[in-house]
Amino acid sequence: MSGQLAGRILPPGYEYHDRYRPDPAAVRSPDQPAISPEASVHDCILGPWTRVGGRTSLMETEMGAYSYIVTDSSCAYATIGKFCSIARDTRINPGNHPTWKAALHHFTYRSVSYDLGEADDAEFFQWRRDDHVTIGHDVWIGHGATVLAGVSVGTGAVIGAGAVVSKDVAPFTIVGGVPSKPIRERFPKPVQDGLLALAWWDWPHERLAEALADFRALDADKFVEKHL
Repeated sequence: MSGQLAGRILPPGYEYHDRYRPDPAAVRSPDQPAISPEASVHDCILGPWTRVGGRTSLMETEMGAYSYIVTDSSCAYATIGKFCSIARDTRINPGNHPTWKAALHHFTYRSVSYDLGEADDAEFFQWRRDDHVTIGHDVWIGHGATVLAGVSVGTGAVIGAGAVVSKDVAPFTIVGGVPSKPIRERFPKPVQDGLLALAWWDWPHERLAEALADFRALDADKFVEKHL
């Protein structure tokens, strides 16, 4: 369903999903989001050519065109750029608890479920929303990685399998470990700057198709030289 969210008009090709329920009779064009019937997608904006795998939960998340998140993953309160590759068993902005308060247990903020109050704690959930996760374009997040609340991951970065990311990740940087630490940069700075200036992730579908042979055959430096 295309339309508006919080007063803003969605870009062409993007869809807003309130509570996703698959319609087996629906005929969808190939560029529309492909959401597994086993997935849970609530209050999300999904771009064209996106994919959401089985038993994956998305909540209040915006995912840019061509990005995918595969099975048994979860993501909440996040903005994911275009062309991101998110492996299975990943956790992006996972559930949190108020370590500064007398009780950690969620009876204090999910009080309705325990018949302890007439309303849940709206301030706590707003605190989680305010600790938004932002992921740039063409980011690869490996199997079983966790990206904690408030973290920003730069365009072109790689997060190693099993990593726990508690601090911001610079563009085109590979990180790994618990807690994650920088391992190396993918490219020299001039190539990084060239890719950012080129911004191929914003190219229309037709131009991507025209340049497909170069994406396959050329290293990043040669690609920048040819297309910038």
